[in-house]
Amino acid sequence: MATVKLRSLRTPRVAALAVTGLVASIALAGCGGSSPSSSSSVPTNPTQLTGQLNILVSSAAGSDAGFKAVDSAFSQKYPNVKVNFTSVPNENYTQAKTSRLTAGSADIVIAFPVQLPSYVPASNEGDDARLADAGGFVDLTNQPFMSKFNPTVLKEIQYKGKNYTVPTGLSYYTGMMYNKKIFSQYGLKIPTTWSEFITLCDTLTSKGVTPLGIAGKDSAGINMLGLVQSMYPTSADKNNLAKGLYDYSIKLNQGQQLQVLQKLSTLYGYAEPNFAGVNYATMTSDFVNGKYAMMSDGTWNVTTLQSAGQGKLDFGYFPLPASNNAVDNANLGGKVELSLAIPSNAKDKSAALAWLGSFADNYKLFNDQAGFAPSEQGVTSNPFYSGISSYTSTFEPAWDTLWIANTKAGPAAQFPFNWQGLKPMGTQSAQGAADAAEKDWEAGK
Repeated sequence: MATVKLRSLRTPRVAALAVTGLVASIALAGCGGSSPSSSSSVPTNPTQLTGQLNILVSSAAGSDAGFKAVDSAFSQKYPNVKVNFTSVPNENYTQAKTSRLTAGSADIVIAFPVQLPSYVPASNEGDDARLADAGGFVDLTNQPFMSKFNPTVLKEIQYKGKNYTVPTGLSYYTGMMYNKKIFSQYGLKIPTTWSEFITLCDTLTSKGVTPLGIAGKDSAGINMLGLVQSMYPTSADKNNLAKGLYDYSIKLNQGQQLQVLQKLSTLYGYAEPNFAGVNYATMTSDFVNGKYAMMSDGTWNVTTLQSAGQGKLDFGYFPLPASNNAVDNANLGGKVELSLAIPSNAKDKSAALAWLGSFADNYKLFNDQAGFAPSEQGVTSNPFYSGISSYTSTFEPAWDTLWIANTKAGPAAQFPFNWQGLKPMGTQSAQGAADAAEKDWEAGK
């Protein structure tokens, strides 16, 4: 489900005119600009629930199969409700969602309302945030089924203090996959500080082993996100960084911000030769075949690695330890993969609430197919996730889920750490890439 290409940090918005019309139609059909709690209730007797339930999601094989498993369980409990499940390719989802919401023909959709910080221009506000402000989504905060989900995840996805969405699963992507056989062969331990990580890489190099694989063609930016996660380890740290950049009290080419690219340059130096031309599939295959000891990756690749290795590949995952304070490196950063919302103009909120309750009750059915890191508490999933539970007990959002790009700034400041300009991805040194980012950032004033 997750995309590994770091082309942008936000889903492209549809045309402003279309959004304005959609907000107006939702507000009129819903609650006139308030933030509605559902006045509907789920009947005590399941057979009393009737009608049709229209679900629209973005498509991926694993999550589609998981949703259909929940649909089956729901239909057994509520036999008089017909579920119309539609999955749309990611690139077409925004348009399909807009059309269905405008027509009032969707009862459950994917939504990500993100609260815009006060220091970010209002023009950067996303469509789902505008809809939430207009009363476009049902407030799920006090629904009983919400208590089953990890409270630290729910806190991070709140919009203005309320939960409008149900998190279906998580992906973590600020760490390193590592080959346990290679580590064991050379007596290596999981590093918990930057110094230990450098010593580890130097040891591997001395043994003739390439330490790190990077897919320069489509996922090299993950390395930057891993460094930022440990160098700015909490949501507060990242938000303070973003605020400091927006009020221009923090410079991208000085201090710890410069160190992000300096450390990234060090990482690039430990990677396989000519990695800038390697794609994600090749990196994964080479890792499976033992070409290098580690690779920057996300947990979305776990099932692929397990099946590709055919049980022969023993691998693990640890946070990239960019700080020399081990506590800073204790958590993996991640994101909510999909989040489900009920539009306030849904034709049958009772059926939609019942389905979300069934989703919570049958979460394991969904996640066994979807393969996400679980967003529900106490759910037994792929054993891999039990092995990294010490890094994920507290959910920490990755930098790209919090950062909102300034549309007026230049391209080198898009992320805003200029990993693309750094050799060999680009042509610049760490200082040069940071200077370019700072120049482009200040151009957005």
